[in-house]
Amino acid sequence: MKIRTLPFFIILGLSLVIISSCKKTLTYQGEPLTDYFQLQSGKTITYRLDSTNFTNYGTATTTTSYIVEDVVDTTILDNLGRTCWLVSRNITDTAETQGWSGLETYTITPTPTSIEVNENNLRYVMLAQPITQGFTWPGNNYIGPVGDDNTPDPTYMEGWDYTYDSVGGPFTVLAGTIPNTLYILQANVYEPDSTNLASTSYLTYSVEVYAKGVGLIYKDFLHWFYEPPGSNGNSQGYRIGYGIRLNMIGHN
Repeated sequence: MKIRTLPFFIILGLSLVIISSCKKTLTYQGEPLTDYFQLQSGKTITYRLDSTNFTNYGTATTTTSYIVEDVVDTTILDNLGRTCWLVSRNITDTAETQGWSGLETYTITPTPTSIEVNENNLRYVMLAQPITQGFTWPGNNYIGPVGDDNTPDPTYMEGWDYTYDSVGGPFTVLAGTIPNTLYILQANVYEPDSTNLASTSYLTYSVEVYAKGVGLIYKDFLHWFYEPPGSNGNSQGYRIGYGIRLNMIGHN
């Protein structure tokens, strides 16, 4: 019986394919994304929350401050049948004299290549593999038009590309300087000219910072639309929008 052998160039080609496939697999074998969270029941992070609003018909800027505490509760299954962590957010005044009250709940879902957060019926891909500086992913890929269930529709959030702007560096919050963080630039749009108060302008800015072994330690979000004097019968310029800043003051 004659045994036939494959030509050398075919064997070489198959070897290169196998090597190439192995390299692609190894690209994603970095540190787990869950290293940047504390997904254990009873873990807490406390923040100072500064809420920005435009008052007096949009002609004045008002910042109201609170203390909020995120408490990791337990695991549940989401509507896709995946295991996720339920987190409760409680709120009080900055002097902590009025007692805590429930503000909202949200979920954190780890997957092999991402960490998703579902808050107010909006699903964000907060972290993604690989953790390398400059890596970009569609963080708001699941945010779209209003569905039949009347989910919110912040259309200005569609199409954002999140980027690891800094990986592994320190970051200073109210709790002090935290080593080994991920600084994520989510949006930075200012159109068309911030210095021209005679024309319509638009701002969307959003960053988040995660610390290894802790979780979210800082968030800065601001979105507004500016109408110049004379618009819609208004005698002076005004802004419509809101902003949120979370700054960690402690965790356990």
